[in-house]
Amino acid sequence: MFYPSWENYFWWLLGLSVVVWLLEIVFPWRKQQAIFRKDFWLDGFYMFFNYFLFSLIAYNAISNVAVEAFNDFLGIFGITNIVALHIDTWPRWGQFLLLFILADFIQWNVHRLLHRVPALWEFHKLHHSVEEMGFAAHLRFHWMETILYKTAQYIPLAMIGFGLTDFFIVHIFTTAIGHLNHANLRITYGPLKYILNNPIMHLWHHVKELPKDRKYGVNYGITLSVWDYIFGTNYIPHEGRDEPLGFDGMEEYPKTFWQQVSYPFNKKQKVKL
Repeated sequence: MFYPSWENYFWWLLGLSVVVWLLEIVFPWRKQQAIFRKDFWLDGFYMFFNYFLFSLIAYNAISNVAVEAFNDFLGIFGITNIVALHIDTWPRWGQFLLLFILADFIQWNVHRLLHRVPALWEFHKLHHSVEEMGFAAHLRFHWMETILYKTAQYIPLAMIGFGLTDFFIVHIFTTAIGHLNHANLRITYGPLKYILNNPIMHLWHHVKELPKDRKYGVNYGITLSVWDYIFGTNYIPHEGRDEPLGFDGMEEYPKTFWQQVSYPFNKKQKVKL
């Protein structure tokens, strides 16, 4: 798992993290922000937990059982293969493009639900508890989000029959963009800002004070910003470099890892929109 290899996700994630962190140090957008910003080490632990302990061990075990159960269920109706669209004859760039766009659109919709459904928002609050943006803030999220996103993606992507290598390459690219979106960097991508998400746009997704007519949030884009422009959820009134981040009631939100991941399951917590 930890030996250097082009197909070893650990080294890709570590390399991307170091590169983006160095960019933050050399070209900081918020110059007064510390190199080791608030909760830097907590977010680093979330990286290790979410991407390795949970994703590679617990989630893989759970998903393998779930997939087998789903296939057995289909077998009751005589369905043994759910691949509906064969793209083997497509050029490689076409396969990657379809996978990337479809996966991102599904993620955009799941992200909207995380903000609109009170029970799901209780899980998503963890990601919005970030008070200072930096690349590792990308990795602070509740493990339940992995289950929600992957479950929503499984059936439509399985019906197309993508391979593991395809998923790996797309995942590396989206991880890099996600790091940059949360980084202490001023990047706009020029005219590509209408296609790719960027740190300025995503900062407004994390601001504490939302516009009164957007109480569920804005700028839901994961990697692509185009969905927000198409469906009218885009919002960038100005650069917002020093806007306060978080949500109402941040003062009462737990500060430690175990308290944060157990928070949504605590029946005493009051659900807030």
